[in-house]
Amino acid sequence: MNLRDLTNSIELKVSKEAKEYSEFVKNKNNSLIDRLEVFEDIINIEVGDTSLMRAKSLERDYNLRQLYLKTEGDNPTGTQKDRIAFAQVYDALRREYDTISLATCGNYGSAVALAAHLAGIECKIFIPESYHTARIEEMVDLGSEILRLRGSYEDSVTESSKLAQDNGWYDANPGGANTPLQIMAYSQIAFEIYDQLRDAPRICAVPISNGTLLAGIYRGFVSLYKRGKTSRVPQMLGASSVRKNPIVYSFNKGLDYCADLNPDLIKETKFNEPLINWHSFDGEEALYAMKESNGSAHNVSDQEMKSMSKYLLNKESKSILPASTAGLIGLLKEHEKNEIEPDRYVAILTAKNSK
Repeated sequence: MNLRDLTNSIELKVSKEAKEYSEFVKNKNNSLIDRLEVFEDIINIEVGDTSLMRAKSLERDYNLRQLYLKTEGDNPTGTQKDRIAFAQVYDALRREYDTISLATCGNYGSAVALAAHLAGIECKIFIPESYHTARIEEMVDLGSEILRLRGSYEDSVTESSKLAQDNGWYDANPGGANTPLQIMAYSQIAFEIYDQLRDAPRICAVPISNGTLLAGIYRGFVSLYKRGKTSRVPQMLGASSVRKNPIVYSFNKGLDYCADLNPDLIKETKFNEPLINWHSFDGEEALYAMKESNGSAHNVSDQEMKSMSKYLLNKESKSILPASTAGLIGLLKEHEKNEIEPDRYVAILTAKNSK
């Protein structure tokens, strides 16, 4: 049995106001312009503006100043995926699609299911038949249709994109034409960090899977720097499961392209599975971001992620999915290796753990 996207099933909550706005958006008797404006209101209420807090216990225990944790689990379905899901559904609504489709291992599917439900758009979610996730129940409860496909996640992305084209559905899969939109959605994280710190951190540490998140945050900081808002662009630090991510592998090999890994050599566990890929859909963008920012890439073990998740719960009162701590662990590894000087550092924690 393959276990994917092990964020535990959480109660999906949106505000009463967002639910009321949703009824307006779903009503096709209202003008499209008005429906889009109200859906933007839902996004502004529910998505983003996640907490950025000093981690003083970590600072004391690891002799590192000043360390901030950006907690993306504050989003409505508990992960950063809400940012791109709501952006894709907004685009589908704007272009007057009746159906949106995608392949998922769990988290992204729940995020799109919620956004599509609020927008009144039919949602078809493709999941590899061998994969099991507790989030399927959420997707079904939100009115999405679950379809199983043979093969790997990457195979499901390819097949579901073909089906979307054949049937005239909006294709919300990662990569391709969706990359610019998703990078723009993730760039908001950089703007939120700037709003609080009033400058860029020296290092921004991010867990890596497909690479879109890291690439988007980098683009946000580049935009801020070019507009004269920040004094620098942070070094982008990416981290993933040991020898199971092509971006980390390619960076550490000094490659100028993102090389695919051998899928037969990649084994997922309940701790590493949100991070692992043999092919990263936005790997080139993430690799470019790390190289251009003089960043770094790190491998982390299951035990390290499990231990850090427990540490954050006990010392920082944060319930975080183990895989979501990969960037933070990579930053601490960098500090152990090079003893980075006091400055401002940010680690992105991508998902909450409801246990």
